[in-house]
Amino acid sequence: MKAKHLRNRWLGLLPLGLILFLSGCGQLEMTVLDPKGPVAQSQYDLIVYSLWFMLGIIVVVFALFAYMLIKYRENRPGRKESDYDPNLHGNTTIEVIWTIIPIIIVVLLSIPTVTTLFDLEEPPEPAAGEEVKEPLVVYATTADWKWFFSYPEQDIETVNYLHIPTDRPIEFRLSSADSMSALWIPALGGQKYNMAGMMTTLYLQADEEGVYDGRNSNFNGEGFAAQTFKVYAESDEEFNTWAEEIKNEAPELTAERYDELLAPGMTDVQSYSNTHLDYVKHHTKEEMGYVVEKYREQFKEKLHLYEIEKQESFQ
Repeated sequence: MKAKHLRNRWLGLLPLGLILFLSGCGQLEMTVLDPKGPVAQSQYDLIVYSLWFMLGIIVVVFALFAYMLIKYRENRPGRKESDYDPNLHGNTTIEVIWTIIPIIIVVLLSIPTVTTLFDLEEPPEPAAGEEVKEPLVVYATTADWKWFFSYPEQDIETVNYLHIPTDRPIEFRLSSADSMSALWIPALGGQKYNMAGMMTTLYLQADEEGVYDGRNSNFNGEGFAAQTFKVYAESDEEFNTWAEEIKNEAPELTAERYDELLAPGMTDVQSYSNTHLDYVKHHTKEEMGYVVEKYREQFKEKLHLYEIEKQESFQ
């Protein structure tokens, strides 16, 4: 029996050992704990606050638990049967304590959480002494299983990749051409849902130049794992130069070409010198069924997806 107990004990430690082993590997990157923008930083601070707060609760609970086990153990010196009185009915003090303490815990967790959530519904505030910049509007539209990023200010559109300027809020206007998905760029902030027939707004900002990973974080079928994109955060000058090159050199996105891209399946990275907003707005109720009406039969069949070789650089 003792050997079986020891074996079960060691088996129980295996998951913890695996986590500790993987945490030392370069392959495991905790991106959400390495924020690269003010939105991600606010969410990181909230996560850290919550973890420390709950850790404090665990320490107090286990300390009291250990105290009770030791103080009221059956074989303690001088123990009498009369010392044990489990009847707490009508003990007002105990009942008030175990009611007030959970309320305090909920309040101390709720206030910073609600405050942060409301703050994130507005563009990030610039740091002291920095210029206030208007958000760059980007329409982020999903279709199984690809991303369309429309820049109405620049009148360009990209597929499966994104360029943004640093130190400027980005106002993502999210919608979907078919199934529900969610835009998530872990280094810059949390996710928000893309849905057909409506529009949600997500504010993000990059404070550091670099290349960040983005993806769909809501399971939506066969191509879910491959519905990813790269985010290129760069200076204003570099962003404007890139946008001008796309405007002058990329082909036009015709209505016919856009309809082809909407077909269920995968596609590679592409750039266009105008946007699909000229033809269809998936966030409106009138056009929420646009894709289903065109490709109803394909959605009934099992799709055979193909792998796309990821490109390291784009135009």
